Amino acid sequence: MDLGEMRKTYGLGELLESQLDPDPVKQFGVWLAQVTEAGLHEPNAMVLATVDRDGKPSARTVLLKGLDERGFVFYTNQQSRKADDLAANPACALVFPWHAMERQVRIEGTASKLPAEEVDAYFASRPRGSQLGAWASQQSQPVESREELDLQYASYERQWPEGTEIATPYFWGGYRIEPVAFEFWQGRTERLHDRLQYLRSGDAWQVQRLQP
Repeated sequence: MDLGEMRKTYGLGELLESQLDPDPVKQFGVWLAQVTEAGLHEPNAMVLATVDRDGKPSARTVLLKGLDERGFVFYTNQQSRKADDLAANPACALVFPWHAMERQVRIEGTASKLPAEEVDAYFASRPRGSQLGAWASQQSQPVESREELDLQYASYERQWPEGTEIATPYFWGGYRIEPVAFEFWQGRTERLHDRLQYLRSGDAWQVQRLQP
């Protein structure tokens, strides 16, 4: 395998200033609707990048579960590594890698915890198996084997039989990332890609083009 020879010519579309909504959240919604309609797998999957208290970075994929003018919402175990990172430094970044449409969106912002009533409402809407899985997994902690994890899950199945209401785990919650910067990327020919960046300026947003 010669990685140096692996390349693809882009050219499915273009991104011009005249095509942009002045509100980047609305522009994101337009692109999200388009990639969803195109049938991309997990269009709401996003890479979340954080840093710990020592400045060590880490990244992982999570699912976007809410979006409005206040920001981007996801849910997780609050005893996980990502939660520890956000407690130490709430500054974070998101990447939506929509490769099949030669698009990418980068977002920078600050994370804050969601109120308990929002967390409870979302948890109650999850499938039963996902609810039990949230209780069973001590996320980011070592486990002896897959069998041990399955046993943990089975114990919570017995605790909450089919038809019973499953409580929200005390260690489970959500975050809203309030954006301060967006970059919309569209692949173009000759590697001269379109990169349009929104930066917050008071209550408004300013747009500038970045060189590829």
